[in-house]
Amino acid sequence: MTGTVYKDSIIRCQSNTMDVTVMVLLFFALLSPLINSSAVDTIRENQTIRDGETITSSGGEFELGFFSPGRSRYRYLGIWYKKISSGTVVWVANRNAPIMNNLSMVRVDDKGITLQTVNGIIWSSNTSVSMKNPVAQILDSGNLVLRDDDHGIDNFIWQSFDYPGDIMLPGMKFGLDLVTGLDRYFTSWKSIDDPSTGNFTNRIDPNGFPQSFVLKGSVKWHRFGPWNGRQFSGTPNGNLNGIYTEAFVINEKEIYYKFDLIEASSAVIRFILTSSGWTELLVWNYENQSWKQFAAVRVSGCDRYRLCGAYGVCNINGSPRCECLREFVPKFPEKWTSNWSGGCVREKKIDCRSDATFMKYSGVKLPDTRHSWYDMKTNLAECRRLCLQNCSCTAYANADIRRGGSGCILWFDHLIDMMGYTEDGQDIYVKMPASELVEGQRSKAKRPNFIFLIPLAWKSYNDDKLLGVIDEVMLDSCNLIKVFRVIHIGLLCVQEDPVERPIMSEVVLMLSSNMKLPHPKKPGFFMERRLQDTDHLLSNHDFSTCNQFTITSIVPRQ
Repeated sequence: MTGTVYKDSIIRCQSNTMDVTVMVLLFFALLSPLINSSAVDTIRENQTIRDGETITSSGGEFELGFFSPGRSRYRYLGIWYKKISSGTVVWVANRNAPIMNNLSMVRVDDKGITLQTVNGIIWSSNTSVSMKNPVAQILDSGNLVLRDDDHGIDNFIWQSFDYPGDIMLPGMKFGLDLVTGLDRYFTSWKSIDDPSTGNFTNRIDPNGFPQSFVLKGSVKWHRFGPWNGRQFSGTPNGNLNGIYTEAFVINEKEIYYKFDLIEASSAVIRFILTSSGWTELLVWNYENQSWKQFAAVRVSGCDRYRLCGAYGVCNINGSPRCECLREFVPKFPEKWTSNWSGGCVREKKIDCRSDATFMKYSGVKLPDTRHSWYDMKTNLAECRRLCLQNCSCTAYANADIRRGGSGCILWFDHLIDMMGYTEDGQDIYVKMPASELVEGQRSKAKRPNFIFLIPLAWKSYNDDKLLGVIDEVMLDSCNLIKVFRVIHIGLLCVQEDPVERPIMSEVVLMLSSNMKLPHPKKPGFFMERRLQDTDHLLSNHDFSTCNQFTITSIVPRQ
């Protein structure tokens, strides 16, 4: 009788009454001896495991044997959790070579591990090293390793961790071995009933500053972004503090991400790339005896790769979905309301040698880094200088945001796949024409009285040139998006009709959220003539900087 088994529940094959030929019976009867029960975690040379038999890691964490996923009747060699009740499968050997019956076995010889059926070998570890005393062992990490017993227990010739399926376990390396060319990446199952290669892969792209992508077939589907010292730039911080540690290693030999459980932790956790292309961090709930989703990236909206095109920023909390960076406009304005893939273009070209500065954007997912340069020892000031003197450089940022920031990334192409966050994002400095940001040399002007700030802000708002309110020297240090929002809210507070002005509780909500703001109406604290004369009045005075505030006697509605 064949049992129905789902991916998260394994039922070992029960004996079936089968009509087999004498040749098949002799084939299996004459093969090597079975596993000795005293060596429960290893398979030695000329020993075998047949369908219905298993080996278990020394601490009882994982088990290796044959199983059928979901409603499938096919048999597969795999590894699953032993201690927890779900029996979740974490690795499959013959995922693209299913077995039609239970007449199969695993054996070890001097060439490695092989999976055999009556039709011959259908899977092997494919090792080129010949061993005198070969041993296959299942470890408590879930790693199936092959080693020569004459050369120590940690000298692995082959390991399943180098050939992952859809699941990442603690201790696994996700990335590339630059010496051997080994690429460790994840591939989804086709379905819960079919572990064969699915539509989605998750891999590290080493071009430019290394970053993580999910691909649908050969098409980039979602970009996690580069590692910034705390997390991948395109993912919210989902670290379970106190349970595991994370590391991203870049050197001349390897590029990889890895996470490890801390010694005191008894947690059971895993990352999975689902058949729908989602990535999930799952934690075992001992009380409920089930997996609990701690974090997930489900590709929709802003998560879709380059949704907003070049120089477009996707707003995860607002509408419209895509906006151009400051001083950029839609490339195809007539399509911008429904199709943002054309991206944005500069309103004015930069004279690289004499008319360039930078605008700071905070709380963003860094752009695609495939066409970038990086150096982990360069500080931010030097990074700015390098970008300023190179006409091909379009932006710069810290490579590592920990401890105040370190390292340098320079971009040398269009900035694509940016996203705005309310938190967990980081800073990027985008090259802009200085003449546009400080049009009319307004940075040399000074207001003789605070009352002139209102007409200046109102005129700048209506002309879409709010940068004219901010001192040029502060452009690199201010969070301009937040400053623009504060100016916008300030204009709402001084509207001519007191009924239109927000009350204080509404102001607090506006400042603390990303809610869409209404358009302000004409201020009520200056004469029309003063608005027209603003440029003349400002021509002889200095601007205040964005980190200075003036308190007036204007009182909003209570």
